Amino acid sequence: MVTEEKLYSDIPPTKLRNKEEKFTPAKTSRFWLMVASLFFFNMLQNRFYAFRYKGAEHALEEGIPTIIYAPHSNWWDGTVLYNVAHRIFHKEIRLMIEELNRFPLLRRGGAYSVCKKSPQSAMKALQYSVEVMGDLRNLLFIFPQGIIRPPHFRPFEFQTGLAYIAQNAVKKYGKINLVPMSIEYCFFRDNRPEVIVDFGEKISLTPDNIKNYDRKTLTHLFEQGMTVTADKQFDNITHGNIEDYTILFKQHLKWYRRIEQRLKRIDIPPVSDV
Repeated sequence: MVTEEKLYSDIPPTKLRNKEEKFTPAKTSRFWLMVASLFFFNMLQNRFYAFRYKGAEHALEEGIPTIIYAPHSNWWDGTVLYNVAHRIFHKEIRLMIEELNRFPLLRRGGAYSVCKKSPQSAMKALQYSVEVMGDLRNLLFIFPQGIIRPPHFRPFEFQTGLAYIAQNAVKKYGKINLVPMSIEYCFFRDNRPEVIVDFGEKISLTPDNIKNYDRKTLTHLFEQGMTVTADKQFDNITHGNIEDYTILFKQHLKWYRRIEQRLKRIDIPPVSDV
């Protein structure tokens, strides 16, 4: 009898395994970024029929540090974020990853570590997040739920780390933007799934308007932005409204799908009774 593993836990992995992990920053180079870009794009092309996205043209503002935040539901999320950073926005990704010591090569692609077991290490990761925003060649991505949740998990419940980063980034850089991003993996008419990405409305924070929020209310504001974005995406998918999405890639039909398409165009006359 096969024992089913527990898919989701409310306890972060570093706390669950009770293992210390020292903070390690991202360490990129032109060579490794090129390797990662080809590798992660090829991974998506091998598994998905298409990658569609919407709202990217309004996501970034020239000269303004930006955080893109998204829910985290499965193994593919990091690969999708990498391609969003490199192939849609042409930026270097900075992404906080727990247990990075198990996958140290990801540092070369722009990942940096966070250890939830150690408050000191976790604070270093948050402070580092603020620092990397100052280089506009970087694009900071955050999974603010702090743990992996099931697809379509509601309500969105964020930890306060994103609010901490936002508050301190405003102090350091003045105006910053935060953009909610929703990711779906779904089937349409092909036998392979598609990646659907929606970018929501920017949340602009300045030294003047951030005074209206403490960390808790700011977190709630981010949760609301994510809810609206995910709801709009779900409505589009439910009604098959994907024509106005930009296509990052779309595969050629397999041979058996091409035969199917041709057969659909053949008019077969009805059989007459003798």
